[in-house]
Amino acid sequence: MATIPSVQLFTDGACSGNPGPGGWAYVLKHPASGSEREDAGAELATTNNRMELMAVIQGLGALKSRSKVELWSDSQYVLKGLKEWMEGWKAKGWKTAGKEPVKNQDLWMQLDALKQQHEITFHWVRGHNEHPENERCDQLAVAAREAIVKK
Repeated sequence: MATIPSVQLFTDGACSGNPGPGGWAYVLKHPASGSEREDAGAELATTNNRMELMAVIQGLGALKSRSKVELWSDSQYVLKGLKEWMEGWKAKGWKTAGKEPVKNQDLWMQLDALKQQHEITFHWVRGHNEHPENERCDQLAVAAREAIVKK
């Protein structure tokens, strides 16, 4: 039986204004091979939460096969959504406990589909606290945001 590859996914989003121009980034590491991949992107009119979600979507989407993923994020919104809230939202037809539509439902639905493909464990890291991969993601996300603003 083939073993499932283990990877580490570090993500971050950045927004100037909320809403405003924003960027997302991820660093994906495959410890067994030592390989590493990073990517970033941006949108002109978005929110910080959307960029945090997009970073995870893009990182998980970069995986070519089912993987054991250690997800590291400084976003409680993303981590609690994935670990605690999503199943309830789905059971209520993508509504909150207050019967309101879930914000960013389009992205949460994409994340739900990606979550089904992988075995994910969740780790919170304090943002802007000298965590090397989180700092790298922040640099990439800010650079992507700044690049789109200059166009």
